[in-house]
Amino acid sequence: MNWRVETVELPLSVPFTIARGTTTTAENVVVELEHGGETGYGAAASAAHYGETTGTVEALLPDLLAAAEAVADPHARREIAERMRAVARGNPAARAAVDVALWDLAGKLLGEPVYRLLGLSADPERRPATSFTVGIAETAVMQRRAREAVDAGYPVLKLKLGTDRDRRIVEAVRAVAPDVRIRVDANEAWTPKAAVAHCEALADHGVEFVEQPVPAENPEGLRYVHEHSPLPIAADESCRTAADVPEIADRCDIANLKLMKTGGLTPAVELIHAARAQGLEVMCGCMLETNAAIAGAAHLLPLLDYADLDGSLLLEADPYGGVPVSRGRFELGAVEAGTGAEPR
Repeated sequence: MNWRVETVELPLSVPFTIARGTTTTAENVVVELEHGGETGYGAAASAAHYGETTGTVEALLPDLLAAAEAVADPHARREIAERMRAVARGNPAARAAVDVALWDLAGKLLGEPVYRLLGLSADPERRPATSFTVGIAETAVMQRRAREAVDAGYPVLKLKLGTDRDRRIVEAVRAVAPDVRIRVDANEAWTPKAAVAHCEALADHGVEFVEQPVPAENPEGLRYVHEHSPLPIAADESCRTAADVPEIADRCDIANLKLMKTGGLTPAVELIHAARAQGLEVMCGCMLETNAAIAGAAHLLPLLDYADLDGSLLLEADPYGGVPVSRGRFELGAVEAGTGAEPR
């Protein structure tokens, strides 16, 4: 296999703020794998919160790609995933870039979309719509952005919280979006008791569920919220890989995976099965990612209860096309082979 790596800096359409800070651009490291006349695309969107940076991804990719080349078969993705874990267990975003590119390449070599390689169908009834995320801003700004998303046809909104006006934000958004589903994400910003109080208040506004209300370093706090909240609880920062699922199974209702946390599609499928075995619902989220990564995650949709795959939608412009999205729904049936990611 021949390979190429490129780091791209992608401006966001608007500044994106969560409880931990604000960003105006997203850096992704794109991997291209060429074999048999076809090219597969993947990308890494690193997060310092998980101990990765663009620099660590760039430094590790040659070794990870060497591990893939040593297997010499792009279809042997499980063996490659195991070899990559041995090289860089603590760097899942870097591994995800290679793993997604391999799935894309394998699909193109076989002339099949990735969802078919996973044994899945493109039936629209079996695919949840993605939410559209509204980052923290002034309440009136969040209200306006929520209304714009609703007008654009998105049936699900995700509101970032972690301010001293969280309840007012939800109330303001619900006033202009009475008919859509609303989820909220505190990104670890609340204490357990405050989280329960917030959940009780948010239930009156028809909030669907609350994502990661307390820090991942406080597992007993997460259990407390789960046991006392009237709303379902999703674990994000507390759930990185399949090995975490047994630990969170009695502390949440929903396991939220991300390819950048699991290390790609191959280990993401393992996490989904582990979550199902524990009786949990499953959501797939994302970072601020180009379609070179998002397109791969979209093929997991038939396995999910919820989706938060709007990373590319938050970019000012994406140099890669992916799976078409209409009114929040990914049109998997439009993908002829691979993930659907291609340079524009």
